[in-house]
Amino acid sequence: MAYYRAAAHADSAGATPARIGVLVVNLGTPDSPSYFAVQRFLREFLSDRRVIDTPRLVWLPLLYGVVLPFRPIRTVRNYRKIWLRGGSPLAVYSKGLAAKLGSLLHDSYGDDVRVALAMTYGNPSIAAAVHSLAQHGVRKLLVLPLYPQYCSSTTGSVFDRTTDALQRRRWLPETRFVNDYHDDAGYIDALAEKIRQHWAEVGERSHLLFSYHGIPAVYVAEGDPYQRQAETTTRLVVERLGLATQEWSHCYQSRFGSVVWLQPYTEDTLKVLAERGVAKLTVVSPSFAVDCLETLEEVAIEYRDKFLAMGGERLTLVPALNDDDRHAQVLAAIVKNQLQGWISADRA
Repeated sequence: MAYYRAAAHADSAGATPARIGVLVVNLGTPDSPSYFAVQRFLREFLSDRRVIDTPRLVWLPLLYGVVLPFRPIRTVRNYRKIWLRGGSPLAVYSKGLAAKLGSLLHDSYGDDVRVALAMTYGNPSIAAAVHSLAQHGVRKLLVLPLYPQYCSSTTGSVFDRTTDALQRRRWLPETRFVNDYHDDAGYIDALAEKIRQHWAEVGERSHLLFSYHGIPAVYVAEGDPYQRQAETTTRLVVERLGLATQEWSHCYQSRFGSVVWLQPYTEDTLKVLAERGVAKLTVVSPSFAVDCLETLEEVAIEYRDKFLAMGGERLTLVPALNDDDRHAQVLAAIVKNQLQGWISADRA
């Protein structure tokens, strides 16, 4: 009840100047690399019907009887391999990125625009971020999920949780939602430049493997545009880099469960490339705005070791755009475009 009274008070406060809020949202992360923190995170994540749409009578006994007791054991070990002093990489890079985005927008709009970071699962929650923005007089809200390609189980969940949080408010902000930016020219240019920089640091170019987070194939059959958008991102980056057909591959990683996911699978592609005689691989994962468990552990460690065991000589990971200045500039341009009509032309 205290939360609802506070929310009502914030909504009724008229003295605070009306502002625009930019809610930047990423997936989320455990608070620590410990068994119970990981278990709490997985419980929230895997209970989302957009993530797992198996009937509850089938899924919940599996979740509580098999997945939650045992999966955190392995997940904790993997998190500990990549954990940073300031927290998980996803949290650290997301905070840095949101701070830089906020600074750029402040340079353009002053205190009229406020940026808040939230996580779909874990902390800081979307509900808490929406509440904080309301307390700062936000009357127009732009939601920016950090997912370049739209997917119902990621972008869709941000929409669900944001609208759920807004249901608690007496005064609803005018709201806009960024569905995706998979073909945004600035985003594509930043990806291509990041790959060039990586090749320069490594000292040579090698076969470029685009490895996207997978989703069940049935989601695409039911209308999810994720696969088409991922393929578009790959095509545009390939064009920017001027790669020939035999110089790149496209695949999907991070399968979960026994259903059929988008193919080709990354592990299968590694095997095919090794058998073809490809000795050196560069892997880029454009579906991840910032580095996380799936890039730093799954790709850079697990897939590297598997590729070397298959006879490969080297597998390196292109870092995500993370909190690079250029990444913040790309997102600032996207935000400014979305704010048209909310911000006067002389300040856009």
